[in-house]
Amino acid sequence: PPGDDFGPVRRAARVLRDFLEELGLASFLMLTGSRGAHVRIPLRRGPDFDEVRSFARTIADHLAAASPDSLTTEVRKEKREGRLFLDVARNAYGQTAVAPYSVRPAAGAPVATPLDWEELAGEDLTSRSHTIHSLPRRLGQREDPWKGMGRHGHGIEDARQRLDRSG
Repeated sequence: PPGDDFGPVRRAARVLRDFLEELGLASFLMLTGSRGAHVRIPLRRGPDFDEVRSFARTIADHLAAASPDSLTTEVRKEKREGRLFLDVARNAYGQTAVAPYSVRPAAGAPVATPLDWEELAGEDLTSRSHTIHSLPRRLGQREDPWKGMGRHGHGIEDARQRLDRSG
């Protein structure tokens, strides 16, 4: 997000979740422990890397076109003009991704933390809300929000057709 305001991240994540639901795709949320959030879609085997990457980019482009005042896929910061960057660059060869429960190298030792979608409503929530110090209590109080994620795997063929029809 531009600056340190997590509100745009919360709003964009909800918009993305709702759009993915329209496409028939389940999605799962994780705070990165840095500045943003990752939305993951469990997929069945089948489409190759380039197909999945293209699909992710098409979804991001669609959302940015639908909300051009608040969302962008523009990589160059000076061209974003205060809009939230929808980053699909991790869907590329040789890129690393933040693993769930990874401790991030920042003050307070924030941790990349899977969330239930309902938790996103917390106004005091930021990407760095959970730390190496607070996470053990959290894990002792709730079930893993990603438990059973693999049972929600989808192919992208039907979703791609719905996306193409949505314009």
